[in-house]
Amino acid sequence: MDAIQQHLLDTYRAARHGTPVPPPPGREDWRTLRSLRDHHRFTKVLAGRPLHPLRTATTRLFHRGSPRCS
Repeated sequence: MDAIQQHLLDTYRAARHGTPVPPPPGREDWRTLRSLRDHHRFTKVLAGRPLHPLRTATTRLFHRGSPRCS
């Protein structure tokens, strides 16, 4: 049974029991992924790690103290 068939079965059961219809499959996927990304960023900040390690390393590499002319 695929997701669409399960959704149709759940919709039928909800109609028979008078309960709210479940959301269609895939409707909340982007919200879930966004929430996971935000949680991952939050735990990195709490641990004191940079959010973008490659960007941070590149910035450090190019913005080191440049040699001064004397």
